[in-house]
Amino acid sequence: MNQQHPRITREKKTIDKMVHIYCKAHHDFKGNKLCSECTEFREYAFLRLDRCPFQEEKSTCGKCLVHCYQPQMREKAKTIMRYSGPRMLLHSPRLAFQHIIDGRKKPLTLKEFKERKVKKSIQ
Repeated sequence: MNQQHPRITREKKTIDKMVHIYCKAHHDFKGNKLCSECTEFREYAFLRLDRCPFQEEKSTCGKCLVHCYQPQMREKAKTIMRYSGPRMLLHSPRLAFQHIIDGRKKPLTLKEFKERKVKKSIQ
């Protein structure tokens, strides 16, 4: 099993929590189970994180210079984040503050990222 960096694991927890908040308010949310639309979005977002070229050096997806989401999924992400973002302070304040801090990180370009990787491999 491939071990993930704690930064990516935390990002997945944040997405999961935000999708749950949104689904509970807008869809047929039963118990702790997401509707099929929200489950599909969450799995898509997790896959994007797994394939993110920046991994632990990434900023938040909304500030990233590489747009890896399909247009309709990008719009869905914006809708979910706009609704759930402010509510995260009540539901999961620690994740919310960490997400805010991550969002203040300057997004890297692919060129900058590759240059950093080369420098690290030389050292």
